[in-house]
Amino acid sequence: MARLAQTAGLTDIQSEILATVRGFVDKEVIPHAQALEHGDEYPSDIVEGMKEMGLFGLTIPEEYGGLGESLLTYALVVEEIARGWMSVSGVINTHFIVAHMIKQHGTEEQKQHFLPRMATGDVRGAFSMSEPDLGSDVAAIKTKAKKDGDKYTIDGQKMWLTNGGTSTLIALLAKTDEGAPKAHQNLTAFLVEKPAGFGEVAPGLTIPGKIDKMGYKGVDTTEAVFAGYEIAANRVLGEAPGKGFAQMMDGVEVGRVNVAARACGIAVRAFELAIDYAQQRKTFGKAIAEHQAIAFKLAEMATKVEAAHLMMVNAARLKDSGARNDVEAGMAKLIASEYCAEVTQDAFRIHGGYGYSKEYEIERLMREAPFLLIGEGTSEIQKTIISRGLLREYKSR
Repeated sequence: MARLAQTAGLTDIQSEILATVRGFVDKEVIPHAQALEHGDEYPSDIVEGMKEMGLFGLTIPEEYGGLGESLLTYALVVEEIARGWMSVSGVINTHFIVAHMIKQHGTEEQKQHFLPRMATGDVRGAFSMSEPDLGSDVAAIKTKAKKDGDKYTIDGQKMWLTNGGTSTLIALLAKTDEGAPKAHQNLTAFLVEKPAGFGEVAPGLTIPGKIDKMGYKGVDTTEAVFAGYEIAANRVLGEAPGKGFAQMMDGVEVGRVNVAARACGIAVRAFELAIDYAQQRKTFGKAIAEHQAIAFKLAEMATKVEAAHLMMVNAARLKDSGARNDVEAGMAKLIASEYCAEVTQDAFRIHGGYGYSKEYEIERLMREAPFLLIGEGTSEIQKTIISRGLLREYKSR
């Protein structure tokens, strides 16, 4: 059993789930990740394996066909999967966010309609908030949904949809006429069903081809173009227009814990590769791990891995308790993503010239780690969230 990134207080079921996932990652993900990533191939066989294990329904309540597990279990599973290949964790990330939003805010009809099929992985979710001209500035959304009787017509362009092509359900944020004119209070979340694929997948909805990325290969990242797309009014999440911002932010908090977990997974793998290589590579008559410069670097890397893991676990447990966790989720995402980048670069340096070769796994991690500095809000956005929360809690009297 690895010494790092262990979690105290887990149930027997949680421990069994994690052991099963780790075995799956070691056997089915790590041996194939390099070839799939270099070919930018969607990991279809791996996804089928996750479906068979029930991972797509991990947090969906048992009454809707899921396993009914906690956010903590989900985060630890994501950490294990990202240790194998971050793109695989991306396949389930937005799916979990959308399932969480429906579970927390959907009508009973929406839960019955979507959650059982999401639990099996037959329906897979994508999350759509960003646009070409905005990311974290949610109030500046331009995509509009105009109501006409019992339907809405949506026009606009969305950006950075993970699983945009392979998903069959999009949680979409758009501006509506309902709600107060104040910023954020005229935003509505829609549940958009569509076929998987690219091109015009439904009348008025086009999913262009995959965006070519530096890393995070395999999983499809796309745009979504709405031009006169019609959707029934009962597909407003919770059937309550004007509440989309709060609903999406609830989902984003889950997403930030997910990104922190992914960062922990990559950092763990980078450390594993570095400490293994450092014991095999010899210079000046001894393994480089015996040189103080490398030994100290390994100590620092391990400490960062452990600190990030503990903060991620704390943020997940807070969310599970029902407490507000925006500050803690922001802190976990901030430190985990920054430490992941640092640990991965240190592992790269320990590998020396071999780290620059595509034959070595660390080269892939070097291209994946930077994504986590951006996904679900940049480090600067996390600092804004954290500082606002601190000023709220420590308000001067």
